[in-house]
Amino acid sequence: MLTYNVRGENIEVTEAIRSYVEKRISKLNKFFNDSADAIAHVNLKVYSDKTAKVEVTIPLPYLTLRAEETSPDLYASIDLVTDKLERQIRKFKTKINRKSREKGFDQFDLSVPAVDAGADSNEDESDGDNLAVVRTKRVSLKPMDSQEAILQMDMLGHNFFIFEDADTNGTSIVYKRRDGRYGLIETDE
Repeated sequence: MLTYNVRGENIEVTEAIRSYVEKRISKLNKFFNDSADAIAHVNLKVYSDKTAKVEVTIPLPYLTLRAEETSPDLYASIDLVTDKLERQIRKFKTKINRKSREKGFDQFDLSVPAVDAGADSNEDESDGDNLAVVRTKRVSLKPMDSQEAILQMDMLGHNFFIFEDADTNGTSIVYKRRDGRYGLIETDE
């Protein structure tokens, strides 16, 4: 079952807003079994031009679900981000379950640990001489193939993803190339 952490930037999170967020995002509970304890981190922002942005992140042990939407109406943004998360989950479960059936594994369940996808880079790129590490992130490497890694990378909106190759048991990296295709880096171990 999902629990909620709702915060606002430039907006007071009223009980009505909190209730609406919880009501809409609780639609995702059908994808989690009762033993899964996931926290939906919801960030609501209102800008000076009166647009509203809603960001939702649901970190799971091996997968991080994340979506954001911006529109002139806060409630519409909440609806849009919920729909986007539901599409992400359905797409992910469909591909994983298809792959599991091919390999003879059980059906995928969101409560089963999957990889937290990779490092967000928030470095200040304007100063090329600054080589200071501004953020550190730990990842658990889950055995998977490169197609599943690309799927998780795309779901998170990242441009690379680190994973343990299920065939070689080595650490590998998939990345998005400038031409829109994907690359794979394999390590020698």
